[in-house]
Amino acid sequence: MVVRRRKKTRKLRGRTRTMSWGRIGQHRKSGSRGGRGAAGLGKHEWTWTIKYAPTWFGKHGFNPPRIRVGFKPKLLNLDELVELIDKLSRKGGLTYEDDIPVVNLAEMGYHKLLGFGKITKPVKVIVPKASESAIKKIEEAGGTVQLLSSEEEE
Repeated sequence: MVVRRRKKTRKLRGRTRTMSWGRIGQHRKSGSRGGRGAAGLGKHEWTWTIKYAPTWFGKHGFNPPRIRVGFKPKLLNLDELVELIDKLSRKGGLTYEDDIPVVNLAEMGYHKLLGFGKITKPVKVIVPKASESAIKKIEEAGGTVQLLSSEEEE
């Protein structure tokens, strides 16, 4: 590659019709830049491709066929519930029944309450589904769990 030591603007001195680029269409249209868009990435711009876009060509990865189409339930553990209650109480977003905080997890977008972690304060939880260990731990702490769905857990 030839190094241009002088600035290009030195060539463009004196307003002439061709600016020293010749008579018929030189330095015009997309041919002077190697084509439009992604033209030439596999040919004359290959060195640019392997330097700046090495994954441009070829297949990458594998997408397995989706056997079962469904949603992924949003789960919440007891230790996360304790943090959520603290956060809501600081912001003033909790409602109370008989001095016991009420947390409606269904309105917050949660689908199931799981029993990992410890809970020490009584709380009333409204949730679509809950595991047996979560219900047991909340009731041992003096709280209640109100299930919205009457379906059996799977």
